[in-house]
Amino acid sequence: MRRADALAALNRALLHAYSRATTAHLAATLPLRLVQPWLDRFLALNVAKEVRKDSLAIHRAAAALAAGGPPSAPAAVSELLAAGRAVDRAFLREIASLPVDILIRYEEIEAVRRQRIDRQLRAAHRILDAWRDAPDARAALRQAYPGDQLANLLHELMRLYAMETQALSRSLRLPLLLQPLREPLVAALAGSMNAAATAVTRRAVAAVRRRAGRASRSGG
Repeated sequence: MRRADALAALNRALLHAYSRATTAHLAATLPLRLVQPWLDRFLALNVAKEVRKDSLAIHRAAAALAAGGPPSAPAAVSELLAAGRAVDRAFLREIASLPVDILIRYEEIEAVRRQRIDRQLRAAHRILDAWRDAPDARAALRQAYPGDQLANLLHELMRLYAMETQALSRSLRLPLLLQPLREPLVAALAGSMNAAATAVTRRAVAAVRRRAGRASRSGG
């Protein structure tokens, strides 16, 4: 499972970069002095939650590959959904110290979650399969998703992540003093996550291609 651990670490780095880019874009968009301290903490806990869920999906895909099974199956998606609810409960305990409350409406987010889990399972299976013949993770990424396919994959995964995060943000219950900021904050979060996804995807793909260029020059 070392390759699955390495792929989960790359995913963690990507999501943390996405969260930082989102926070920076938000700070440039809204006057956030009243909410910046707890908003930064909320987004950090939220991305940690998603990293844990993604790691479960990556390791499930690795197990399926080792067993010769399909990259995704309804039972696997349902089990990961259930495991995700346990991660959500831990997240809700962690944000209890913040001046916000969330009622997670699963009926609003489950369809997006199912789509994201299925996409993650298929992508992780495809990358880990390519890694059998590739020297490292970046080479496996290039082999599994050549050309523009990697950018499309990363942007799609972040788009689905953003859709779920935005659904959660609509469920935020703020203190009375901060309630006028709720709608502007939700709207700004959507725009910031979209802008961050584009920027982070561009940097990530450039890093993968840059490594390929260096290897080609050293080999020549």
